[in-house]
Amino acid sequence: MFKLENIAFAYENGVEVLSGFSLALAKGEKLALTGRNGSGKTTILEIMVGLLKPQKGKVIFAGTERTAEKDFREVRIKTGYLFQEADDQLFCPTVQEEIAFGLFNLGKTREEIPAIINAALEHVGLEGFGSRITYQLSSGEKRLVALAALLAMEPEVLLLDEPTAELDKNAVGRLKTILNGLDKTMLIVSHDNSFTEAVTGRKINLD
Repeated sequence: MFKLENIAFAYENGVEVLSGFSLALAKGEKLALTGRNGSGKTTILEIMVGLLKPQKGKVIFAGTERTAEKDFREVRIKTGYLFQEADDQLFCPTVQEEIAFGLFNLGKTREEIPAIINAALEHVGLEGFGSRITYQLSSGEKRLVALAALLAMEPEVLLLDEPTAELDKNAVGRLKTILNGLDKTMLIVSHDNSFTEAVTGRKINLD
């Protein structure tokens, strides 16, 4: 699904984060990406969906190299990206509006959307949360709402940045069950070794 070839990336302050980095993510594979803070894990995810542009190297999705902004439109439709900070991802007043936003963009009708929202919230254990105000939710609840919004759009690939952050033990257990039950390609960035061992089949360490 994804290939990164000899990626180099440095921020404007001159700090080089990646040099000659390559990665292959096969269809249906669940891959963990680990490493110390600042090793480039989040940078890699942002490069994969076109939020950052590498100075060198190739980004290939579904067999096609992606370079210009228009090339990444298909990538973003087919890829669900869970940000490291839920507050950076949630921008609608209520939970149901947050999930509905992406569904409208996919062309779902007003008649279809309520059932999809309810199913997505039930999937992550937040039944009845549709009318809740997003900014009033706990950090863990925000994270699960962001995940529900992604799952509702039925992406082919999930890129999850620290998905267990701010989740309690029960929520982490539920998340493991959810991800293990999905037949999707996944790249998961996480410091939680027990979580990645339970969910992923291969690991790349950037240390």
